[in-house]
Amino acid sequence: MLTETDRAAHLQTTLGSAELRQDFPILDQEIRGNPLIYLDNAATTQKPRSVLKAIRDYYENDNSNVHRGIHALSQRATEAYEGARERAAAFINASRSEEIVFTRGTTEGINLVAQSWGRVNLKPGDKILLTEMEHHSNIVPWQLLAEQIGVELVYLPITGEDGMLDLNRLDEFLSRDVKVFAMTHISNTLGTINPVAWLCQRARRQGIVTVVDAAQSAGHSPLDVQAIGCDFLAFSGHKMCAPTGIGVLYGRKDLLEAMPPYQGGGEMILSVDFHKTTFKRPPLKFEAGTPNIAGAIGLKAAMDYIDTLGREAIFEHDCDLGRYAYQQFSQLDGIRLYGPVQERAGLLSFLLTDVHAHDLVTATDQKGLALRGGHHCNQPLMRKLGIESTARVSGYFYNTRKEIDQAVEIVNAVQRFFSG
Repeated sequence: MLTETDRAAHLQTTLGSAELRQDFPILDQEIRGNPLIYLDNAATTQKPRSVLKAIRDYYENDNSNVHRGIHALSQRATEAYEGARERAAAFINASRSEEIVFTRGTTEGINLVAQSWGRVNLKPGDKILLTEMEHHSNIVPWQLLAEQIGVELVYLPITGEDGMLDLNRLDEFLSRDVKVFAMTHISNTLGTINPVAWLCQRARRQGIVTVVDAAQSAGHSPLDVQAIGCDFLAFSGHKMCAPTGIGVLYGRKDLLEAMPPYQGGGEMILSVDFHKTTFKRPPLKFEAGTPNIAGAIGLKAAMDYIDTLGREAIFEHDCDLGRYAYQQFSQLDGIRLYGPVQERAGLLSFLLTDVHAHDLVTATDQKGLALRGGHHCNQPLMRKLGIESTARVSGYFYNTRKEIDQAVEIVNAVQRFFSG
């Protein structure tokens, strides 16, 4: 049986290997005379050659609109597009492909739920439960809905800088006329991995509809919507090796069937006259206009690539990077670390005493190190923590412990420069 050290070493020889990194041409470059160290994966991930090839092949060989044409190119494009839908259903273990709606990303998916399901099923005085660690994409759509129909937002608190939800108070919050519980799976700032299956189970007992933001988990860990037991789940392709502008909203079939369209236009109709329109059944009812066909094809290629590596192995690798980053950065003087110490995803937010996060990431860029500095679309969380911004290091399966060590050295050198 492998020890924790041996297992970490084994992961480093497979994921993060030089051979694997060759699949990502963008990583083989220099920034200002230094090798690129890309540790900004929570913002967006890089794309392997197989994804780039799939997109190029579509535009070179099959470019056509889907569903509407009977010629060969349209038939091939439709087959590829709907094949991507079937692949997405399998990727998250949806019971049928009709439960997969293609969107522009997590943000549009949550907006769709709020405006389509929420406006029909919620009434003034109802409450929507969120958590204090939510991304703006899982706050602002609900705020807009609250302004439109008079619902109220309540927030399950975190316990402090350790970044854990105060689960002891969950029952208290679930009893407050809550009709929707929308939660992040993995926090993009804290690295907290929330027990979404347990949270959804507790909510379901009280008939509460659940929405899971899986933007930071879909490409990093196994994801099974039936095991989670959620009603809706959204994620973005660009955070899991796929192109930008493509994402997935999973919705239970019965809920999607009862929801009105989110947008109107071509593609999603059965019949239109001057006064009335009848609509197709889900998911096409929610995909007005020409879809991002190439994006869906690229998403399928990304899912195929990720599954050749194994999502369990990716999850172990990423968590190991997160724990290792916490250990190594904690040795620096004048630093505050945020989020769990052990059970964390592959990202770490931190704050230096004497260096603003924006100044830090500007300086590290001079050494080829790509970090993220700012509020990470988590302004309410930042205010809760009493800060304005943090620097963030976020890894993926092509990153290594060596890159974490290099990041620590560069950050330490910047720290000495500003304090000197």
